Amino acid sequence: MLFSTLFTAYLLAVAGAVAIVTRVWLPPRASWATIALLAVWLAYALLLGVTGFVGQYNRLPPGIAFLVLPVVTALLILTLTLPGAIVARHVPVRLLLGFQLFRLGVELSLHHLWSLGLAPKLMTLGGGNIEILVAITAPAAAWLAPRGPLGRRIAWSWNLIGLLSLANVVIRAVLSTPGPFNILRAEVPDVAILTYPFTFIPGFMAPLAMTLHILAFRAIQSESGSPRPLRLDSATGRPN
Repeated sequence: MLFSTLFTAYLLAVAGAVAIVTRVWLPPRASWATIALLAVWLAYALLLGVTGFVGQYNRLPPGIAFLVLPVVTALLILTLTLPGAIVARHVPVRLLLGFQLFRLGVELSLHHLWSLGLAPKLMTLGGGNIEILVAITAPAAAWLAPRGPLGRRIAWSWNLIGLLSLANVVIRAVLSTPGPFNILRAEVPDVAILTYPFTFIPGFMAPLAMTLHILAFRAIQSESGSPRPLRLDSATGRPN
């Protein structure tokens, strides 16, 4: 119970930090739209998690698919189109990279869940999940990114490794959960991410990490080309 409370507090802290970054760095209209999207996202993940729908794994598609697929699809559409360009132009690349430090709390949570027998070892560093290394090196990548072409190249490479690491752990999670996709027969199935409040790991934490990686790629590309700053017309809300 205490651990669930601590995890929920951590979740709210991460979401609050996202909202603060949004208000500080984005134009007013874009920032309020992002905060509204964040609120809808969290409410949707909360509804599916607290009702136990995510935990319904003996069905096709399993309950977790209704949480993850719509969220990831929406975020990919937004980050790869104009809204993503706006965020990548306004939020410093060092912040997009450094924010990945939040994954440290996720990995420590997964390690504790493994110690409780609620997650398999393959979800931890000892089992081949290097996410914690990505998290603790995020500040270094953030420091290097604005330091010339070499720094950008190192940051770009780190960002790619981080994205591949995220894909690795997502695949591990999917293939070790109970249900029709339980291909990796671990010592215990990964039931933790199907249980509230840890449903926010696949429903919020992992998609947030993916979003930051994509935005960082766009920001690094934008800085490399030294483009004209993107500004929004106050009347239409469109870039000019």
